[in-house]
Amino acid sequence: MDETLKRYRESIDNIDAALVFMLAERFKITQAVGEHKATHDLPPADPGREERQITRLRQLATDANLDPDFTEKFLRFIIDEVIRHHERLREG
Repeated sequence: MDETLKRYRESIDNIDAALVFMLAERFKITQAVGEHKATHDLPPADPGREERQITRLRQLATDANLDPDFTEKFLRFIIDEVIRHHERLREG
């Protein structure tokens, strides 16, 4: 295998591993948020916060030369999954 390509792929593999661990950590925290919301009878979703987060991350994406539409789709996927978890916790 081409050594340059091998090094690129190793870097990509390391980044992918870091992304998985970061997502796992994020979901541990959102699980705790969901439990708090369920215990205190708070709604599973917070549309205002979601919109603020999307706006903030779209700007971060722009600053990082990353497509803000891609970033929003990625964040929306995560938010929707978190809300599903919170709804399940609320239902017991």
